[in-house]
Amino acid sequence: MRRLACLPALALIACAPAPEPVTGTLPIFGDGYRFKGDICRRVGEDDFTNPFLDDAADLVACPEDAENLGVFVIDTGAEEVARRDGYVLFSVPLR
Repeated sequence: MRRLACLPALALIACAPAPEPVTGTLPIFGDGYRFKGDICRRVGEDDFTNPFLDDAADLVACPEDAENLGVFVIDTGAEEVARRDGYVLFSVPLR
């Protein structure tokens, strides 16, 4: 009898909506930085990123495990300013 009493509770759990996937807290936007489809992307303003924003530079986030970060830094003159949510944040001077 005890097993039957659990069935309604299991049905409620099984029917509950799945939680939304966590995508990080950085305000990342765009289709890629420099070129559409690039893995690095622009970052917008929030409490964390505000100190790194600059009118003379783009704030860009690249995945920490990206293979070409060294090339990105050399090509763009980027300077690492922080790490968060699996991303490296770079300040990239505007040309």
